[in-house]
Amino acid sequence: MTMLKWFDSKEVDKFADWLASEIIKRYPPTGLDTDPKKATQRLQKVHQSLIFRVEAFARENKLNIYKRARLGNRVKWAMRDAGYPLPFSESFTHEVVTVISIINAREKETQQKR
Repeated sequence: MTMLKWFDSKEVDKFADWLASEIIKRYPPTGLDTDPKKATQRLQKVHQSLIFRVEAFARENKLNIYKRARLGNRVKWAMRDAGYPLPFSESFTHEVVTVISIINAREKETQQKR
């Protein structure tokens, strides 16, 4: 039963789909072509709020390597399918997975000290 939980990605898939839909809705690929100053400001706001949600998700859900990879892959390909350039989608996805990995590592370290 424990092994099945390791691969259970229902919550990860739900969050990845939500995250991809939010970035697409709040900063569509066509937004990359607008005025650079406005586009940068808008991206910073969207990015900050989404990363806060990623951090909260990571605190609530300890993700193993399989689940982190699945989340990243799902977000990346949703962004690619929406028309984002590969470097943009890879950069965003890499940051999301890195944030989750760091938070999970901190949580694990904190638990081990107790």
